[in-house]
Amino acid sequence: MKRRKYTRPQLFALFRSLPPCLVGMEACASAHYIARTLGEMGHDARLMLAQYVKPYLRTQKNDFLDAEAICEAVQRPTMRLVPIKTREQLELQAVHRVRDRLVSRRTAVNNQIRGLLVEHGITMCNGRGGLHGVVQELLGEENSMFSPAMRILISSLWAEWQATYAAVRDLSRELELLAKKDPDCQRLMTVPGVGPLVATAMIAAVADGSAFGRGRDFAAWLGLVPRQMSTGGKTHLGGITKRGNTYLRRMFLHGARSFKLNGNRSNHMIGEWLDDLERRVHKNVATVALANKLARIAWSVLANEKEYRSSAC
Repeated sequence: MKRRKYTRPQLFALFRSLPPCLVGMEACASAHYIARTLGEMGHDARLMLAQYVKPYLRTQKNDFLDAEAICEAVQRPTMRLVPIKTREQLELQAVHRVRDRLVSRRTAVNNQIRGLLVEHGITMCNGRGGLHGVVQELLGEENSMFSPAMRILISSLWAEWQATYAAVRDLSRELELLAKKDPDCQRLMTVPGVGPLVATAMIAAVADGSAFGRGRDFAAWLGLVPRQMSTGGKTHLGGITKRGNTYLRRMFLHGARSFKLNGNRSNHMIGEWLDDLERRVHKNVATVALANKLARIAWSVLANEKEYRSSAC
């Protein structure tokens, strides 16, 4: 057994000189690139979640002991592997991550403007329209209720908000164009509550969905299933696990809320199911249950390459 550290160029040079072999890695930054490169060399590269490797760490933690744990974990026949993402998936994922950061920044600037103005007794209604109307009016007044220095500060914040809003809009349009060109995205968008953002995010995360045997496995991976705390033959279920892809789970929850508020339930059998559920449980529980169902339907549409049929759910 070799216990030696390699730089990335040295690592690639080493594997070029080796016959095809099994390579185990934790899924982390640049792991997909390394796995693709090793695969092109003929090796069987497999990625695993760090939480699945942890039980095989026998003593204290360091780089060599981590490597031994990975070596032990990758040989387990029941080990769950992380599908290796293609270059196209990573580029699509990058667009979503940048857009998500910009949305957070836009919200932060929005809240800061509101917080500063309310200290001067200026309030506004919720939503982008309320902010836009009040700030534009304040900046257009010659005799404002606050000092010139405060006007300059609010003006700079408003310029930042507008620039961030434009950047989010441009990235959203780019994702919409990509969704129109991709047949898988077109099929996914036939599912209620699934638009261009949810469809492209799902393609970036799971590609064709072949990593999951059924829709329930996909919903469990998203963390949209109850957490089990069972023992002694007694089943105890809590809130949802919130495991897996946090961003994609949030997108499906937004899609479920959108369908509840704006969807035409009469056109879908899922609407009857949702109406009955809302009479029995809290509205937030119904939203999560709907997100779970939409995720399972979306996986079926993606894996079977068939469009959603509103009469069968």
